[in-house]
Amino acid sequence: MFISDNVGTAPKRIFIKLPKKHMAGLSLYYALDHGLFITDLNSNVSESHLATYFTEWGCITIPGSSKDRRAYVRFSTEEEADQADWAGPHFIFGKECIVRRVVSPKVSKICFPYESKVCIFHSLPT
Repeated sequence: MFISDNVGTAPKRIFIKLPKKHMAGLSLYYALDHGLFITDLNSNVSESHLATYFTEWGCITIPGSSKDRRAYVRFSTEEEADQADWAGPHFIFGKECIVRRVVSPKVSKICFPYESKVCIFHSLPT
């Protein structure tokens, strides 16, 4: 469980890289998002470029990129994330990127209306 002093501020997302055979065990205890963590991106790549590139393998639910040449792309299903991972190596904007298959616990936010400075973030059980 995470507690934040700032209303509306989410804790940093946790990315877990582990062998496929262990993902099933982890999913017994946590609801998981499935995706790819991408590093070594071309500095000109935007979220729309990532979404366009990865839609070949499935429905992208959250393309995200940052200025430090890293991105997280979440897929709607585990199978889609697997297909995108197995299709590598990935060349985006003419540059080979490092792609890691990851899972991330789904996070929900609960804010208490009478305690305006307290938000609790916790992983959703399956």
